[in-house]
Amino acid sequence: MLISLNWLKDHVDLSGLSNSELSDILTFAGVEVEGIEEQGISTDLVVVAEVKQAEQHPNADRLKVCQVDAGEDQLRQIVCGASNYKVGDKVPCALPGATLPAGFTIGETKMRGVESRGMLCAASEIGLHDEVDGLMILPSDWTTGTPVANHVESDTIFEIEVTPNRPDLLSHYGMAREVAALTGRELKNHETSTPSTAPAGDAVSIDGQETCKLYTALRINGVKVSESPEWLRTKLEAIGLRPINNIVDITNFILHEHGQPLHAFDAAKVTGGLHIRNASDDESFDALDGESYPLRTNDCVISDESGNALALGGIMGGEDSGVTETTTDIILESAWFHPPSIRATSRRLNLMSDSSYRFERGVDPGNVLSASAAAAKLILELAGGSAAGNTLAQGAEPVLTQPVQLDADRLAQMVGDSISLEDASAALERLGLAPLGDNKWDIPSYRADLQRHVDLAEEIVRVAGLDAIPSRLQARPAAPSTADDLYDHALDLKKQLAALGFFEAQTIKLISDEQTNDALPLRPLQDGDLIRVSLPLSEDHTTMRPSMAPGLLTTASRNSRQGAKSLRFFESGRCFRNAGGGKASDLETEQLGLLMSGAAGAEAWNSGENRTFDAFDLKGVLSSLLPGHTVQLESTKAGAFLLSAKITVNGKPLGSLAQLSPTRGRQLDLDDPVYLAELDLSKVLALRSADRKVRELPQFPGSTRDAALDAPATLSNAEIEKVLSKLNEPILVSSTCFDVFSDPTGEKLAADRKSIAYSFFYRHTERTLTGEEVDQAHAKVLAHLTKALPVSFR
Repeated sequence: MLISLNWLKDHVDLSGLSNSELSDILTFAGVEVEGIEEQGISTDLVVVAEVKQAEQHPNADRLKVCQVDAGEDQLRQIVCGASNYKVGDKVPCALPGATLPAGFTIGETKMRGVESRGMLCAASEIGLHDEVDGLMILPSDWTTGTPVANHVESDTIFEIEVTPNRPDLLSHYGMAREVAALTGRELKNHETSTPSTAPAGDAVSIDGQETCKLYTALRINGVKVSESPEWLRTKLEAIGLRPINNIVDITNFILHEHGQPLHAFDAAKVTGGLHIRNASDDESFDALDGESYPLRTNDCVISDESGNALALGGIMGGEDSGVTETTTDIILESAWFHPPSIRATSRRLNLMSDSSYRFERGVDPGNVLSASAAAAKLILELAGGSAAGNTLAQGAEPVLTQPVQLDADRLAQMVGDSISLEDASAALERLGLAPLGDNKWDIPSYRADLQRHVDLAEEIVRVAGLDAIPSRLQARPAAPSTADDLYDHALDLKKQLAALGFFEAQTIKLISDEQTNDALPLRPLQDGDLIRVSLPLSEDHTTMRPSMAPGLLTTASRNSRQGAKSLRFFESGRCFRNAGGGKASDLETEQLGLLMSGAAGAEAWNSGENRTFDAFDLKGVLSSLLPGHTVQLESTKAGAFLLSAKITVNGKPLGSLAQLSPTRGRQLDLDDPVYLAELDLSKVLALRSADRKVRELPQFPGSTRDAALDAPATLSNAEIEKVLSKLNEPILVSSTCFDVFSDPTGEKLAADRKSIAYSFFYRHTERTLTGEEVDQAHAKVLAHLTKALPVSFR
């Protein structure tokens, strides 16, 4: 939100406060200042100059060579490309050395061979708003040679990020109220009045009281729609709004002055009374932005007796009911709409406005009538006309606040007695709260966020400032706990992954519907397992992530587009899902996700062609994370992936591994194969934290024997490893697969067969083995494999 400092000064005295000091005060009080922009002319080297002569440039058709009087002893020659001026006009002249808002400094130069000693300026070039195309034509009574800054008003614009719980700050008066409370300065009188109201009867009807609790309408006849006065245009332009006409500008002014959105209907385009209702299924709405929007039954519309939708409640007016130059009678709307309803419609239609921004956060219900009265007063002053009776009201003002008890003992404990109860009470009164006795406080209608003692305590500390609370050490060392151990083990895991070349990713826990197809959950998802957000902020954040894979793929895609050749990422965090098709709900698990893709090594002059990562690289990483444990992959249904496998450790499931399909990879600009793994983090940490057994280094040499297995092409290495793990052969230390051969043509080996070469290592812990002993053990291994598997040995 943009706040004009000049506008703010209408309500609070800011003398003696620099822009940086005001920014610090707001920031330390929790009101984030995202930017400060100076508007107006910040240099005295832009002066009033009178054009004395303008002749055609000898070498350019669209340039003129001007002689201008800038208040100096002699005329100054300047080449100019504008055409909207004449001899005798006074215009801004930037002298050499002047730095303009665009960031460049004016100097003396030659343009097409003709000397130019300065620059004649348009309004936008010196930090003002353009009203004409070309040079800014100044009033004839301005003295030649005087700085233009002496004649125009400058301003400072603060860009404020207001948190959703503080809608009371979404206006200049609300922000002034906050500044006055934080600085102890007096808040200037804010003229407000509550107009006389009358029952609306049939003139206004509400169906669905939950969406619109209060709706008011005031008819004003005989208005003259015209251009707004300069003071009103200046205020709106300062915060980036384009003036339209006096009626529309007044409603925009009241929105940014009071924080209450208003809307003005052309009464001639309204048939009968106003009807606030829910839209029908097949209804559409033509908005002021020129777009047509399909509506649903939970959308609120303002219609007339004919059924035509005049406005989308709390969001935007209709294209056919707005005020134009021919309008003479208007109906002024001021209402209170239910924030979740407005938020849902606005997000679904992707239709945001200044009105919806405020209604979806919650406007002050006590301001509905007073804002309408302030707008009506301005309309009668600036557009003429007369009010046709009292303001019609339908519904009642919702009560959003209730008295809150301040616990003095808890406050003293929290601030260490650094803020007295008297100072705390004074801070709350400065914020607009009223004492009811016995530390109970009446909460104003614009502070619906204050509901508990802790809310009052936070406000007291905000006003007093954190500097008012001395630092102290009260904590005592605690004995190590299981949580501490888990944290340490998780940190060690991350350090090891970083040492293996992985980068840690941190992604948002919300994903889009499309990204759910990238999920690699520990258990397959069923219908109803996904947890969806009721009112998502955007289409990219509709679902609680059931897996780490979607976030890792997004990270890999972004890095690939930036030119990264080798991708290694990991992320640990919480995943969310229901289970059993939604029978069990709100299950949260800590998971570890890994991703590998691209070049397996760095390019070097002394290495051959770089290979890319494969699934066994990822398996090797898993094995390194779990030393002393047997990691195996068991093939499963691939689903949306090209390949998929269950990860087991010591025969027990630990997670999933998959290769992304090439089609999906191309959509993400990932040209190389992408491998993902998803692990149950709690199980990983338990395995890593278990006591490790240390074995004495072997003292005797070992011996190896190789064997070539003739096996079916479908036989997996995991099956062979599982059979070997069940063999009770004490001197067999390890077995390693070092070669696989197959021949799809069937010439050297049947097409449905493959040859797997294994190396077996034998050693005794207490003596040197003889060749005969090794041969006997090796024969036992081969016999065991032949019996348990459909294999033979070549």
